[in-house]
Amino acid sequence: MAAVDDLKFQGKANPDATTISIDEPEIPKNQHSRLQEPRREEDDELLGTDDSDKTELLAGQKKSAPFWTFEYYQTFFDVDTYQVLDRIKGSVFPVPGKNFVRLYIRSNPDLYGPFWICATLVFTIAVSGNLSNFFIHLGKPTYHYVPQFRKVSIAATAIYAYAWLVPLALWGFLMWRNSKVMNIVSYSFLEIVCVYGYSLFVYIPTAILWIIPEKVVRWVLMIFSLCLSGSVLVMTFWPAVRDDNRRIALATIGTVVLLHALLAVGCLAYFFDAPELDFPAPIIPARNGTTVVTKSL
Repeated sequence: MAAVDDLKFQGKANPDATTISIDEPEIPKNQHSRLQEPRREEDDELLGTDDSDKTELLAGQKKSAPFWTFEYYQTFFDVDTYQVLDRIKGSVFPVPGKNFVRLYIRSNPDLYGPFWICATLVFTIAVSGNLSNFFIHLGKPTYHYVPQFRKVSIAATAIYAYAWLVPLALWGFLMWRNSKVMNIVSYSFLEIVCVYGYSLFVYIPTAILWIIPEKVVRWVLMIFSLCLSGSVLVMTFWPAVRDDNRRIALATIGTVVLLHALLAVGCLAYFFDAPELDFPAPIIPARNGTTVVTKSL
């Protein structure tokens, strides 16, 4: 029994004894999360997956209506005025180093803005072209103003063909290169159409200023607008092809800029810088029975 009591006595803890515990320093959760946030932001900024993945996941959870129903096409015009104005500002004042699709379009691509921008540009170019022709020949006695309504159809064909066919060709090319190069960034056809549509907005005020009957002013305005809208296209599509072959990437961006420049130069040359026509001199009958032909200077 004594042995048992001794064991029990030895097993009891000494209340006067001091114990020292050495623990590993713990990092607060707030500080730990703060250290990881810059890395995540840098990765998301580089890969563009910060908000796009969340929106794509949420979009995938929604049930899409069949393409033959009205609800299917209604989603393409489901955008508010603030989003359209924000995208217009982004196309007029591009931010260097920022992707226009991921910054403005990826969350909710639409056709409302591109459709009405193209329609407004068509009528602006047609009306401004007629007014420019009127002011150029104003004051000439042999000139009679005749509205040229055919310019509306020509402008509509050129602008809508550019805003739809070029994105279609570019989307097909990017899909083909995506099958060859796995790291290439892919855009949907709707996103490409949206980028091209909003990039044309800057030509609306430019076409109004093209009424000024000075060729130098017109060409300076055209080059300025081309640089603004072209920079939006370059900063958007360069990340999609920079991982591809160097020659193919440069050729793709060069083709995008060249087609964009051809549209601007073609509209300016055809609708505003058309060659002046030689109007026939009027024949004024004289009193003695002879005719007098006047020449306009």
